[in-house]
Amino acid sequence: MVKVPSVPMSSGRHLPLLGLGTWLANNEAELDAAVRAALDCGYRYIDTAFVYKNEHVIGAVVKEYIDAGKFKREDIFITTKLPMYGHAHAAEYIQKSLKNLQTDYVDLYLIHIPIPFQREEGNDAPKAVDGVFVPDLSVPYIETWKVLEKHYNEGKLKAIGVSNFNEEQLQDLYNKATVKPHNIQVETHILHPQKRLFALAKKLKMTFTAYSPMGSPGRLASPLIAGGDIDIAPLKEPLVLRLAQKYNKTTAQILIRQTIQRGMSAIPKSTNPTRVRENFDVLNFELTAADMAEFDKITVNERIFLFDFAKNHPWHPWKSDLRRRLGINVDAATGNTINGHTKSTCRCTRKR
Repeated sequence: MVKVPSVPMSSGRHLPLLGLGTWLANNEAELDAAVRAALDCGYRYIDTAFVYKNEHVIGAVVKEYIDAGKFKREDIFITTKLPMYGHAHAAEYIQKSLKNLQTDYVDLYLIHIPIPFQREEGNDAPKAVDGVFVPDLSVPYIETWKVLEKHYNEGKLKAIGVSNFNEEQLQDLYNKATVKPHNIQVETHILHPQKRLFALAKKLKMTFTAYSPMGSPGRLASPLIAGGDIDIAPLKEPLVLRLAQKYNKTTAQILIRQTIQRGMSAIPKSTNPTRVRENFDVLNFELTAADMAEFDKITVNERIFLFDFAKNHPWHPWKSDLRRRLGINVDAATGNTINGHTKSTCRCTRKR
């Protein structure tokens, strides 16, 4: 079986450079088949989150394989994440994820997003008033981080990190943290290469995970956050099409390979067993230095996911993109829109 390369983490563990993403994998039968296909062909890294509502499916299949002696628990790497309505209840959600995944520890646990919301009473969902999620400004992310640090020191979380933080937020957390973050996970692809954030992560000795390395083509089949319908299609880029022909590979394989060669961990999502296997078939070829340099010539730098469900949150990580793309200017202290814009509602709970 082909062994996936990995990069060392400052926690002492190693992060595989290729894993199975499971965002939007809500059909339990399809996800079950996809996870089995992944494990059978050699994946040993699975990424999930509490808000994906699929941890229990992953946990059941992994436990079955471990019980059958196909591999040991230490042979597989599992990442999950704290929901945006769980910042004030982090210990509770860590325990829920451990139970769902049927494991004593999680290999990597992330704060899913730096914008906490109040929780709806009696429900695992953000509280909303008139269709607008209610921010929870009582829990700065450093306070949530302290809970992760406690569970890391207890061994329940083998590494801890963040997702969807901007550069300033990441540096701020790093400066304040006792246990420094081990990983950051963000949208990254050839049309949004995250060069500055990646450089900062390397400076801080953090590993880097790229979600949506293919530009999340499946997003168009689901209700969209504003900006999610932007015309971004890495799979159709002329350079990618040319390299796919050169190497006799799919365009998806070219994009995954490019991500891995940058030193990032790629977690492409699919519930199609054939595509799951195809996405894994990237370890038997290598892009040349000249090929990689061609990607650096691409001038487009546009994120897909704006998280407009949190457009009025004062801690939104990408305020400049909200202004440029949606014309929304948010006061950093209050969350009120300014410059004549008015608060708008968002009934979309979709998030990455």
